[in-house]
Amino acid sequence: MQLHAAGAERERVVAPRPPLSEAGGWQALLLSESRALLAGPPPLFQALSARERELVLSHGRRRVLNRGQTLFSQGTTHEGIYLIESGRIRVFYNAPSGREITLAYWYPGNFVGGPDIFGPSVHLWSGVATNNSSVVQLPGKALRNLVMQIPALGIGLIEGLSFKGKCYSALVQMLGTRSVTDRLAQLLLHLVDAYGIKVPDGTLIGAAFTHADLAHMVGATRQWVTISLKRLQEQGVVVCRKSQIIVRRLDALVEMRGGG
Repeated sequence: MQLHAAGAERERVVAPRPPLSEAGGWQALLLSESRALLAGPPPLFQALSARERELVLSHGRRRVLNRGQTLFSQGTTHEGIYLIESGRIRVFYNAPSGREITLAYWYPGNFVGGPDIFGPSVHLWSGVATNNSSVVQLPGKALRNLVMQIPALGIGLIEGLSFKGKCYSALVQMLGTRSVTDRLAQLLLHLVDAYGIKVPDGTLIGAAFTHADLAHMVGATRQWVTISLKRLQEQGVVVCRKSQIIVRRLDALVEMRGGG
């Protein structure tokens, strides 16, 4: 994640994420009212021994993706799951109308490519690298055989799929019960939690998300997000400078999120 330049006087609101080897899994970014979901799913390899991890990875194929490169595409043949080692993968659905909705951003320690992890089937959505990323592809057939040998791997997959089910259920609930204004406020608060950096005039969201990125997450158009951010800036809630967003009034966003 590329952080915008910050002076020495700036103070991180959240502690830096520990390395993957220490944490096992990082945060997920998704639209949800549940803070518990933002902590991310249980690490897939959490209960595996070093030998078991080595065995699983020996069946995988490492892929390196540049920013913007497609990992898998909606409607194409399913080829197993992808364990994220580094970077960030955005999973999204394309409607026949061409409208696009982001389901979630997934970080190292998570896997993408479900829900039919063993196959054969077709992908129900697409995945793209939003940063330079490295993944390990685990073919469905090999994964099925590994689950028979390593029960802890099967439990990890079930826990991961359960978490993803909760995430997508939360997304549907937000889309169905909250106005788009509520959803934008919720998303900005999530981004402050995940990437907030204290600056003299507020809290900088220290990661680059375009207006189109925000629109795809809240189920709106880019133009609507641009107009809404301009209105929030006029109200003194945020400051927008090119690709930067600085939140000045968290209390106003909390009130918006509550439908006030």
